[in-house]
This record gives sequence, structure tokens and C-alpha cells, in this order.
Amino acid sequence: MAWLSRLVRLAVAAGLTAYILWKSHPGEVLAVVANADWRPLLLAVALVVIDRALMAYRWVELLCTINPGERPPMAAIMRIFFVSTFVGTFLPASVGGDAVRAYSLSRWNVRAGDAIASVFMDRMLGVTSILLMALVGLFSARDLIANVTIVTALGVAALASTMTLVLIFSARAESALSRILDRLPGTVRHPGNRLVEAMRRYSTHHGSLLGVLAGSVAVQILRILQAYLLGRSLNIPAPVAAYFAFIPLILLVMLLPVTFNGIGTSQFAFVWFFARAGVESSPAFALSVLFVALGIIGNLPGGLLYAFGWGRVPTDAASPAEPG
Repeated sequence: MAWLSRLVRLAVAAGLTAYILWKSHPGEVLAVVANADWRPLLLAVALVVIDRALMAYRWVELLCTINPGERPPMAAIMRIFFVSTFVGTFLPASVGGDAVRAYSLSRWNVRAGDAIASVFMDRMLGVTSILLMALVGLFSARDLIANVTIVTALGVAALASTMTLVLIFSARAESALSRILDRLPGTVRHPGNRLVEAMRRYSTHHGSLLGVLAGSVAVQILRILQAYLLGRSLNIPAPVAAYFAFIPLILLVMLLPVTFNGIGTSQFAFVWFFARAGVESSPAFALSVLFVALGIIGNLPGGLLYAFGWGRVPTDAASPAEPG
């Protein structure tokens, strides 16, 4: 049934994008793009290089719970990271890329619990950083606080972040979760307990967690600036404060695993949010397309690594085989 799920997501992405494009008037969207100033766009691409380097740093830092002698070579780690980000372009939101990264790391004799925990922590600290930026942005767009959907999304993100931190630092929470897992079948209980154990090991790595959170916040700021530069290239008059208010919320929408790479959901979110700043739908739609395209450009190095084998570690160095 996996093919059916992919087909549904593809249909949702295509249908939602087509509908928003129709509402935004295709001719007007093309006119906006045709009159774009490409100099800010080139600067936005340069910022993508920096944010991808920070994202790689985050994950490397989160491998701190794995003994140095058990970690894969750095070349393999970098290959896993960049290839998984590329593959994630064609999978639901960021969930697919995370699964590829955890699986690939586990093939290097890294315990599955440690592999999943490193990716999960990377994702949750990323969500926490988006949440922090969204809360800051709401101070400049306080009317959004009355929106039930936005408040619900922020509440879910806050709850997930809080539960993760409680699990890491609270022995009582670990015991309670372990008792719940003990009532489940072995196929769930054993890997669940190993994952909880791996998560708890982060409780002694405060510096690494703070460093990763700081890096995550920096990534979100870079993404906001990228969107602002794209908006400048399209001659969108919205102030930078609007981008700080809207982009973190849009990123939360794009994380929803309902389409591929946020296509469709991002177009809807950009048009809906920027309408509140007086931006017409056609430039907002063009901005959404450029923003998604910029993310794909940032993922291309992983495609080159995969296609040409650059940075590939000899197969006999991995066990049982080198990850993709």
C-alpha cells in the first residue's frame, strides 16, 4: 500500500498547487518572475550553502552519545547526511529523509537506537528552534494569536519539544514510559526501550544540546533571510518583520508529511500568510515556488554525491555494506 500513499500525496501536492496557482492567476505569476531582480536571489543561494553547513554540524554534534571508536568515518557521515537530504526531496516532508539517514547510519554497525535517537533529536531541536522563532515573530503579528489553527500548531510543537526534554532529563518519565513499553509486544518493547535508553544518554551532554539548539536557531534565521531576499528579488514590498513573523509558521506547515517536500502546502501557506501583510497572491505564489526551489538547490550536493560516488568510502569499510 506504500505506492498508494505516495500516489495520494502526489495528487494532493499537484492538486493543491494547481488550485493556488489558478487562484493566483498564472499570467500574473509569470509577469512577477519575469521582472525579478536576480542579484538578491544569488545572495539567497549563498546563504543556503551556510545553512546546509550548519545543518550538517548539528547532526555531527548529536553523534556525541556514540563512542568515538564506534562512529563511522567523517566522510561516511557527511555522505549519509547530504544523500539523505537529497533523497528526502522526493519523500513526504522531512520524515522520509530522516528515515533514510537513520537507516544508513545503522548500517555502519551503529546501534539502531543511537541512529534513530540522533536523527530524532536533530528533528526535535529543529522544531524547537522554529517554535522559538515563531513565538518571537508573533510579537510583530499579534493578530495571528487569535487564529485557532496557528495556536494549535504551535501548541503541538511545544508539547512535542517539552515531552522530548522531559524524557531526556527525567528519570521518573523514563520509568513511566518503560512501564508502558513493558506491556507491549516484544517487537515494540525491545526497540522502544533501546530508543529510550539512547535518548537518555543525551542528559549528560548539555553543551552539545545547547550548541545544536543555537545552530538550529541560526538556520531558521538564515531561512528567513533567504525568503526576504527572494521577496526583494520579486519586488515584494513586505518588511523584514513580516518574514520573521510568517516564515517560521510556514516552515511548521511544510513539515506536515502530507505532500512531497512541502509542495502544495507551502504555496497555500505563503499566499495565506502574506495576504495578511497586503501582498497579492501572484507574488506570494512566486515567492513560495522560489523558496521551495531554493531548498531543492541546497539538496543537490547530495544528488551529486550519490550519482558520482564522490566521498564514497570503500565498501569493505562498512558493515555490512556502505549506506547510500
